[in-house]
Order: sequence, then structure tokens, then C-alpha cells
Amino acid sequence: GDFDRASRLQDSCYEMWVLHGIEPEMLNYRKMKVMVSGYPLRPEIIESAYYLYHYTSDEKYRRMGRVFFESLVRYCKTEAGFAGLSDVRSKKQSDSMPSYFLAETLKYSYLLFAPQEDFDFDKVVFNTEAHPLFKNWPGPAAKSKN
Repeated sequence: GDFDRASRLQDSCYEMWVLHGIEPEMLNYRKMKVMVSGYPLRPEIIESAYYLYHYTSDEKYRRMGRVFFESLVRYCKTEAGFAGLSDVRSKKQSDSMPSYFLAETLKYSYLLFAPQEDFDFDKVVFNTEAHPLFKNWPGPAAKSKN
């Protein structure tokens, strides 16, 4: 992969996160202006930190992950779970917790800090919803040949 570009993009996203305490859905980088102010608990920035840490072992990605997780707890935690933000500037919570938050955002947060020997990354691939699939899974097609 293109680790240099991925690292620079992650650094840029991290700076956006730190600037607002949590990332807005859309930012005009030239003007540094929030274009879409909500944060619907998306996983991508944490997922990227996880993969970059896994492939580089650079602790900066875990430091980023800690900032991300602490922000989630500080701004999005509720009595009953977590809520997205309708505006990252005011930190006003929405009345919504998408299912992908548990399935992806928290899963990648956990995996970023879990001991790497607890999870054999070489035997598993994640689908787009962060569900682990064994790389050597025979699947229904292989079973029908027997």
C-alpha cells in the first residue's frame, strides 16, 4: 500500500479531529470551515488508525486512537449508550446511535489496543462492516464439490 499517503491523510484527519474536539462530517480544508457539522459516530478514522498501527507498529496511531476514544466518551456518551453529534462545534448530541457504532467504531477501537497476538491478522480479513472472515473459509461452493 501507499503508507506515506495513508499516513499523511490520517495526520490531516487527526488535525481536523483535534481542531474541533471530534471530526465534523465535512470540512473545507482550504478555508478550514465546517461544511457539514454533524458527527454520526463513523468508524473510518479509528479504522485507519488500526490498520496503520498494524502495518507500521508506529505508536502515534495508538496515541491518536486514545484521543479519538476519549473524545467519544467525553462528547457522545449518554446514560443509555452513545449518541452522534448534530454539531461538533456545540457538541449537541443527536438522538441516534447507528448500529455500525457498536459493530465498527468500538470494534476498531478495541482492536487498536488489543494485544496483537490475540488476533491473527494474517488469517482474517474484515468486510466493509468490520465483520471478521477467515481467509481460508471454504464457503458453500467448496462444500458442494465434495
